[in-house]
Amino acid sequence: MLHSLKQTWLSNIRGDILAGIVVALALIPEAIAFSIIAGVDPKVGLYASFCIAVVIAFVGGRPGMISAATGAMALLMVTLVKNHGLEYLLAATLLCGVLQIAAGYLKLGSLMRFVSRSVVTGFVNALAILIFMAQLPELTNVTWHVYAMTAAGLGIIYLFPYVPKIGKLIPSPLVCIIVLTAVAMSVGLDIRTVGDMGELPDTLPIFLWPDVPLTFETLAIIFPYSAALAVVGLLESMMTATIVDDLTDTSSDKNRECKGQGVANIASGLIGGMAGCAMIGQSIINVKSGGRSRLSSLAAGVFLLLMVVFLGDWLKQIPMAALVAVMIMVSIGTFSWDSLRNLKKHPLSTNIVMVVTVVVVVATHNLAFGVLAGVLLAAMFFANKVGHYMAISSLLDEAGEHRSYNVTGQVFFSSADKFVAAFDFKEALNKVTIDLNRAHFWDITAVAALDKVVIKFRREGTEVEVLGLNEASATIVDRFGVHDKPDAIDQLMGH
Repeated sequence: MLHSLKQTWLSNIRGDILAGIVVALALIPEAIAFSIIAGVDPKVGLYASFCIAVVIAFVGGRPGMISAATGAMALLMVTLVKNHGLEYLLAATLLCGVLQIAAGYLKLGSLMRFVSRSVVTGFVNALAILIFMAQLPELTNVTWHVYAMTAAGLGIIYLFPYVPKIGKLIPSPLVCIIVLTAVAMSVGLDIRTVGDMGELPDTLPIFLWPDVPLTFETLAIIFPYSAALAVVGLLESMMTATIVDDLTDTSSDKNRECKGQGVANIASGLIGGMAGCAMIGQSIINVKSGGRSRLSSLAAGVFLLLMVVFLGDWLKQIPMAALVAVMIMVSIGTFSWDSLRNLKKHPLSTNIVMVVTVVVVVATHNLAFGVLAGVLLAAMFFANKVGHYMAISSLLDEAGEHRSYNVTGQVFFSSADKFVAAFDFKEALNKVTIDLNRAHFWDITAVAALDKVVIKFRREGTEVEVLGLNEASATIVDRFGVHDKPDAIDQLMGH
């Protein structure tokens, strides 16, 4: 128990605390921006980011992953806030948390095994593109100073690690933010700062129960939004957890993460915060800055609140160019450049799934749509490929009266037509044997195909013997098949 506690909390104290500071600084403008997208006061996003990051440190299933207010979630809240106001958003956040906890107990996190590697790659690449696109407003219609500061920031981020001794000790994104802030303040540059994004709160959050009537009408209003928030939040969190698993060569408990995200969102709603989920950009900043354990997420949340409430005057001076440089570094580091190099090596179907996932996510700005499109395409390609792995050979006896068909492979909805087409029903035979020792029947479409074959032969006056069904196939054929029932032909023809 004590060893586990040390491992998950105290195994990397310096790295986690420094990474937490970097993440907290990068969270501030994003939380404000997401609040503006959702149409609420900046403090709603800032309080949510603090609360979710702290709570998830204790109850989440993936150490080192950062969860807070996100753009994907903010986009889903716009209509609710516009039509019904903040109080209904807080109520929807609470219900979202409840739904996510239920998903955890139903073990829906395990469904991640159905998401193929090409979908994950497409998701990562799309997020990298979206993160970069989100920085463009800060780089358009601005003075040359902004471009110079951004370029200098990227130079610091990529070159500082090569400085002897201290290069590996201090995260370069933190150095970038401190140096560029000092330069901007000393020179007096007239460029956009964090303070221009919105008013920072100057008080600690308080307990706040949503002021909405507890009626069925309220439930009808918030449930569609809560369900959408729960699905998108869990999807982004599960995908981010998978990516951080790869980055750190460790595994995580996806079902515990579902429950943890739910608890964090309930806590957020109770202090006046919006719903949130895992953030791939901040999680990568955390990992690249040396954050590994739960302490990094806790430190990010605590430093965020302390800085916003007590160091607001200093934070307002941070130039947005410094944070843009950090986020460009994140987008470059997030994008899977190997996926471009592997386009020639990988199968066409894999490339199509990856590209479609990227295009749909970038076009809709909705991660759920992109992942759903990718998963459906991957499933179709897989079904088509497996459907081809079925072969039927036959052997006619010397007398020319008995033909044996040997079926090898998987019979299901994709290969059922091919299965039926392999039999010659017009051949004059006394007996047909269908050997299924090396075949497997998966669904009722396959059973219907077997029924059709057997009954068509019998209708031609041919005796049919079916051999070798394995136990699983025999169970489904016995349950749904009709060829051995007295009124088989009538049932099949629908009379």
